[in-house]
Amino acid sequence: MASIGSQPSGVIFPEVDGKRSTSALGRAVVADALRQVDPVGARAAERETNWRQGYLAHFRRMVEAGLLDDGEAAATIARDGLASLHERMRATGAKSEEVPLGDVFASGSADAPLETATVRGEGERATELSIPVHGNRLRGDDLHRQLDRWTAAGVMEPSAAEAVRTVMANPAWLDLSDRRLVVLGAGAEMGPLRAVLSWGGEVVGVDLPRADIWRRVTNVARSSAGTLHVPVQTGGGAGGDLAARAGADLLHGLPAIADWLTGIEGRLVLGNYVYADGATNVRVATAVDALSVELLRRRPDEVALAFLATPTDVFAVPTEAVEQSTRNYRSPSATMRLARPALRGLSGGRLLQRNYAPGSAPGVNDSLVPQQGPNYALAKRLQRWRATTAARDGIPVSLNVAPPTRTRSVIKNRALASAYAGAHRFGIEVFEPATSNTLMAALLVHDLRTGPRPEQTPWRAEADEAVHGGLWRTAYDPRSALGLAVVLGLGGARA
Repeated sequence: MASIGSQPSGVIFPEVDGKRSTSALGRAVVADALRQVDPVGARAAERETNWRQGYLAHFRRMVEAGLLDDGEAAATIARDGLASLHERMRATGAKSEEVPLGDVFASGSADAPLETATVRGEGERATELSIPVHGNRLRGDDLHRQLDRWTAAGVMEPSAAEAVRTVMANPAWLDLSDRRLVVLGAGAEMGPLRAVLSWGGEVVGVDLPRADIWRRVTNVARSSAGTLHVPVQTGGGAGGDLAARAGADLLHGLPAIADWLTGIEGRLVLGNYVYADGATNVRVATAVDALSVELLRRRPDEVALAFLATPTDVFAVPTEAVEQSTRNYRSPSATMRLARPALRGLSGGRLLQRNYAPGSAPGVNDSLVPQQGPNYALAKRLQRWRATTAARDGIPVSLNVAPPTRTRSVIKNRALASAYAGAHRFGIEVFEPATSNTLMAALLVHDLRTGPRPEQTPWRAEADEAVHGGLWRTAYDPRSALGLAVVLGLGGARA
């Protein structure tokens, strides 16, 4: 059972039976999320004795149960899951006392108020959308053809390609200087900071107070056409070295960050691009969610939310995706036609299973990767829950499924790096970070400029504009091909 240290601080897990257990929290939150909609599923989650391995079935069950009531049950699951998480998680206050998560802002901050430093770029503004792909920067007709290829290959949903084309046809949209895009995780590889600054936008960056992060981020800002605002510590004694004074810790400095962002002028787009390893990922994701709730309370009608959903999760997918997957299964390559029966026979049917039962409407795509673990799954699922509940509350939301991407956090895991290297054998395209972050920034621009989408059931809202890399439309259930992808990719994995 995973647990964390005996003297934690900041946003922390609750103590249960003398331990701060991530598994106990995960079981409880999933059970609470399911309880109203699927009581049997809730009891199964509560009784799971091996959460580290058994979580996969319960995270899938939440999506399946969410399809009840014509898909509206997902909204109930989202609200109840978030309520459980906020009720259970804890934080340490200004005097190091443990308080309920929601009380941390009222408890005040032991730190000095944050100040603002501004970096104004000196570069030339990019006035049309271009996306780097395989070493080339594509624009105009070349980009249209690439969108056609991605769509035909099943790498992105047609709605994603259409959204990018709409941005291409409206290049003035790219300049987001009329908003303040708050990039939580300013140094994240998947974040939109670089693209939005290149388009002349105004970005508010938040990341850990680490000089290496801020030297990189401020260098990007200086060479761009945009403006970057960053939090700085007062009285830091670092002189003119901005990188040494910049940054704020979401885990331990929520009250100060909330106060600082409350004072930023203009309409905010609060973008969640944070990531941490292991149990810390749940803590920081919870911290961001608490910050989001607080800013929405303090600044009603002035805050929009933005998220990137991971493709390695469970999603309900459109009939068209199921149909393309079924066609792919029925028409394998010559090599696969010969190898598939033997591989399935030797594995007792575990390898190369169909992605969906033919005719599923909607299909349920289960691309959870066991190596990423239950903490990663919970951290990413709570973002989807917040997007669902916020949209239902009339808050502008952009949530788009991002493609599998060779980020540092992926390639440092040898098994995942190998799986990504071998994924193309199964029709999965793994993107480079520069391609992903620019493409997803363009979809964010589309969402902000076109306003709220027509009211949809939660699963359809998540499927709209998805760039899943082919996971939804490949012939095979992703986990049933994962082991083969690892073996096939061992020689090509890049460390």
